[in-house]
Amino acid sequence: MEKKRLTTPLSEEDVRSLEVGDVVYLSGSILTCRDMGHLRLKELCSQGAALPKDFHGAVLFHAGPVALKDEAGDWYVDIVGPTTSIRMEAYADFVGGLGVRALIGKGGMAEDTERACAQYGYVYFQAAPGCAAKLAEGIRKVNDVNWIELGIPEAMWDLEADCFGPLVVGIDTKGNSIYRNIREKGREQINRLYPSEG
Repeated sequence: MEKKRLTTPLSEEDVRSLEVGDVVYLSGSILTCRDMGHLRLKELCSQGAALPKDFHGAVLFHAGPVALKDEAGDWYVDIVGPTTSIRMEAYADFVGGLGVRALIGKGGMAEDTERACAQYGYVYFQAAPGCAAKLAEGIRKVNDVNWIELGIPEAMWDLEADCFGPLVVGIDTKGNSIYRNIREKGREQINRLYPSEG
């Protein structure tokens, strides 16, 4: 297990060097994107419309931050924690085709994402759930926000990160997944402790 510091936009070379279990800290722009954000992006692409950001080398964070305004009227992030990623499983190929190099979330993703990570060269990072205040310490400022009309959690926030983490590589580009490993070991334990009769 290695500790690495990476800066966005991420290169394919950097991402393909990562392995399951590596601990990573990110600096640079991180984009939040939840259910409605993914749907909006797909709709824009289907219409041939311009996208609000360049997604080559981007990091998408499955999160809905608590964002507030200061006395000057500028946005800042109070807390930000990961949301459950499996809801975005249907977009595995779509985000890969956009050039996204990393997803951040919680709970893991499934076979489509495992395959897409290898095919397109992106990884899935596990952020620590329940640590939203700690994670927010790695956000220096809000660069921009798109689609605020969707509501604060579903808007796409462009967050400037500085040593954001720790993030653990949960799915790498080599076909490895800690989530699949845990499921398989769990089944082995169940079968060992409770062997089927007959």
